[in-house]
Amino acid sequence: MFHEFGHALHGMLSDVHYPLLSGTAVPRDFVEYPSQYNEMWAREPSVVAHYARHYKTGQPMPPELLARVLAAQNFNQGYATTEILEAALLDQAWHQITVAQAPGAPQVQAFEQQALAASGIDYALVPPRYHSTYFSHIFDGGYSAAYYAYTWSEVLARDTGRWFHAHGGLTRVNGDFLRAQVLARGRSEDPQTLFRNFYGRGPEIGPLLEYRGLTGVGGGQATGVANP
Repeated sequence: MFHEFGHALHGMLSDVHYPLLSGTAVPRDFVEYPSQYNEMWAREPSVVAHYARHYKTGQPMPPELLARVLAAQNFNQGYATTEILEAALLDQAWHQITVAQAPGAPQVQAFEQQALAASGIDYALVPPRYHSTYFSHIFDGGYSAAYYAYTWSEVLARDTGRWFHAHGGLTRVNGDFLRAQVLARGRSEDPQTLFRNFYGRGPEIGPLLEYRGLTGVGGGQATGVANP
């Protein structure tokens, strides 16, 4: 609900001159940004207190139980992150070859292994989230060569979460600023410019790693945003 309402806000708050550039009419690697950012509030203690209540007593979830729920969300994040990155790299591999280079059905598995090995992410214990034979998102779902968009958009979303917490949290002033700089703008400006105007600098990967409990695995500044 929080994810899809993020998309809804992106559309409802749009305020641009040309309908063709309004709302969610933005690149794939930017359209999932408001939705994944909005998910953050589903686990924010001040928001959770409004909906996570005991079905009999109506009492809010005890803070210690919420802490356990949030800690559990980090379980297996190394696996989950790897499998989705593998799927995104497979998507890129398929869409960077010509029709003549496409392998036949018997060679699909070998193609996958070669593509992942070439990217340095061929782990037998962590298969891709979707194998090519049922990866409908990239062949019939509008995400051709753009499955990476979910992960890239989450980089932007977690940076936005860090910005909110650094500036006082869930306030009307902060919400209005995000609305003016991003949600209302659609594709009226280059997405990279919109994000920089909001965040004050380019995207960073640190907040995403922290959100997933992977701090210490990597860090630094990410490069590029929304079809640079």
